Amino acid sequence: MKVFVTGGTGVLGRRVLPRLVEAGHRVTALARTPEKAAGVRATGAEPVTVDLFDAASVRSAVDGHDAVVNLATKIPPPSRALLPAAWAESHRLRSEGSAVLARAALQAGVPRLVQESIAFTYPDRGDAWIDEDVPLDPPALARGNVAAERSAAEFTAAGGAGVVLRFGQFYAPESVHTLFTRSMVRRRLPGLPGPADSYAPAIAADDAASAVVASLDLPAGTWNVTDDRPMTRADYHAAVAEVLGVRPPLLTGTSLLRLHPGARFYLRSLRVTNRRFTEATGWSPRWPDAGAGWRAMAADLPR
Repeated sequence: MKVFVTGGTGVLGRRVLPRLVEAGHRVTALARTPEKAAGVRATGAEPVTVDLFDAASVRSAVDGHDAVVNLATKIPPPSRALLPAAWAESHRLRSEGSAVLARAALQAGVPRLVQESIAFTYPDRGDAWIDEDVPLDPPALARGNVAAERSAAEFTAAGGAGVVLRFGQFYAPESVHTLFTRSMVRRRLPGLPGPADSYAPAIAADDAASAVVASLDLPAGTWNVTDDRPMTRADYHAAVAEVLGVRPPLLTGTSLLRLHPGARFYLRSLRVTNRRFTEATGWSPRWPDAGAGWRAMAADLPR
């Protein structure tokens, strides 16, 4: 299969490209600088420079491919995540950029579109399991994800196979969010603020990458991609603290989040299940929960 990838130089994309190549696919990946192009070539993929908002250029770039995998995103660092303006580029990529890409793929006759999304748009369900049939309750900060999912649905309605992957929060040794969590827990502060008994969906970036490869065989639809055992924030922080050799956080950060209207969705308990995806693909995460994942990557964390 010939696969076109956007976002191939990000935390997830850097892991997806070599896995696609190893699986025997011919891979083209968007790279905006010479340095990123070199990184793409090192994985065995072919770099291409194109403006994701230029419809004609994107149409030309995706022509002749069997699948388009859209991983393009720009999530602000945790220090700026509560500022609405910090999400502007992310919203544009996932609304305008995703729409341009989906239309270009249709016009070029590409039969398959895989669209990255998130599992944080579900409503609070306490300790009840959440599958793909649960109606969304997206916060304002997720409007770009809603738009991207809509583009994938329109791609399917027009005759293509649009696949939406709703990921849990990535963690990886070089991830800004992972490093933030490490820094906070070292100071006995919560890296994932919210009620101690609330669940937070997560997925190791390596596991997410293997799931992207598996998604190339899926029928159109929406699929949750998380680890097998979502952890409560209390258990998550305890596991991270154990890896770091410190005591767990003293506070949960819940009161502060309640004071910020735009941050209240962080308080949700989201016990998201990956069952439908695992049954359809045979995929399973290497690390069944974030505790196992953090222990596995401990040696790779910067000191």
